[in-house]
Formats: sequence, C-alpha cells, structure tokens
Amino acid sequence: METYSLLKLLHVLGAVLLLGNIIVTAWWKAMADRTRDLAVLAFAQRQVTLTDIVFTAVGVLLLGGSGYAMVFAGPWSLDTPWLDWGQTLFLATGLIWVGILIPVQVVQARMARGFAAGGEVPRRYRQLSVVWMAAGVVAVVLPLAAFSLMVLKPA
Repeated sequence: METYSLLKLLHVLGAVLLLGNIIVTAWWKAMADRTRDLAVLAFAQRQVTLTDIVFTAVGVLLLGGSGYAMVFAGPWSLDTPWLDWGQTLFLATGLIWVGILIPVQVVQARMARGFAAGGEVPRRYRQLSVVWMAAGVVAVVLPLAAFSLMVLKPA
C-alpha cells in the first residue's frame, strides 16, 4: 500500500473515532441526565471522561498527524482554502474542548463521585450539563463541517 493511501486510511479512522465518540457520548450523557438516577449519572459521567481519553484523543491524534503527513506526502498545500478552513474549524473545536468541555467534565465527574452513593444531584451539576450540551453541540457541528470540507474539497 502506498504511503498516501495508508495516511488517508488513518485519517478516516481518526474521523470515525472522533465524530462517532462525540456524537454518541452526547446522546447517552443526555439520556443518563434525564434518568435522574444517581448511579446512572455517576457511571455516565465517568464514561464521558474515559471515552474522551480513549476515543476522542486517539481520533484527534490520528486526524492531526495523518492530515499533516498527507499534505506533505500528497498533492496538497497548506494554503489550499478548504484545508485552511478545515484546520481552522478543527482548531476552534479543540479550543471549545480545552476551554469549556473538559473543565466542565472534570467538575461534573468530581460532583458525581460525591453523589453516586446517595443524596441529591446538586443544582450546579444540572447547570453544568446545560453548558456542556450547548458547547458540545458547537463542538460537534464544527468538526462535521470540517469533515464535509475534507470530503467535498470545494474550490
């Protein structure tokens, strides 16, 4: 298999891992939050953190590494407009994750450990769930737009 094809395969795998995880995780976290079951909430919050480490991080590394390698191994230039926009959207997504989503997840995970054995779900946990979901929607739309640019390669 030629180098470019292998890099493209890794790039697609990275996109599947990233997009699949962020979409599915948002769904089942929202469904877990709706149950109001303390054990379910605590379990779901822990899994959000773990799946981000295992799937989202690996997806990001595969996308970034293979994407830049493809530019240098293939016929593209970093100043190609659709690549430029794709990188911008990817970077903006990363800023949302680092600036909002991960800090919220960390706080919620700590809170969930506290109420997992019983008690009340703090109001702050519910407020943070709204923030997480709102930022999460943007953090799903942006990489979907980048994905579209990578596939369609508009002029």
